[in-house]
Amino acid sequence: NLAVATPEVVTVGEPGFGYPENWSVVRWLDGEKPAPGASDVTAADLASVVTGLRRTEVPQEALADPELRWYRGEPIAGFDSDVRFRLKECRELADLELDLDAVEAVWDEVMALPPAETGTHWLHGDLLAENLLARDGRLTAVLDFGALSVGDPTVDLICAWELLDAAGRDEFRTLLDLDDATWLRSRGWALFIAVMTFPYYWQTMPVRCADRLVMARAALGG
Repeated sequence: NLAVATPEVVTVGEPGFGYPENWSVVRWLDGEKPAPGASDVTAADLASVVTGLRRTEVPQEALADPELRWYRGEPIAGFDSDVRFRLKECRELADLELDLDAVEAVWDEVMALPPAETGTHWLHGDLLAENLLARDGRLTAVLDFGALSVGDPTVDLICAWELLDAAGRDEFRTLLDLDDATWLRSRGWALFIAVMTFPYYWQTMPVRCADRLVMARAALGG
């Protein structure tokens, strides 16, 4: 139900030869990773992907499968202790130019929200620039459905915080008709994913950390 391309799986492999994960071979899709914060994709395209995922029917067997709620399908409140711990780690990164006190203040606001419904929708779970392709200012593909889950789809709103400017985010929010609580919760997801990224990848994946820094700063601005 998505209006953009998704990877066509050619074959699937199992762990072996020292590699611990399942893996797949997929057909090539043309496009480039959109630049975070540069509005290389439109708010309408991102909103269309989020809407398409939400409107795709979830079979009963998927709703009952606990393995499809393992990643980010759980309520955000369940990650509170993880965020607090990662914030402590982030404070030890001397060259991280991010207001961590402000991050914690926004997170406190998110934790004070009434609990969100568990959710019965498909969600991508990792709808970030590195998992998208664009061409000529339009979104052309969504990649990496390895985190596909069933639950509260608010996490997929992180794409707006990483990829759109302020005007684009306003349009995105309007298109999806998001209330204040959902919008604040999406800021929480963006900050959570950012502070989880920095300590783990700071030395090994600087581009990923730079992308998450764009997202975190946008989320702080509201």
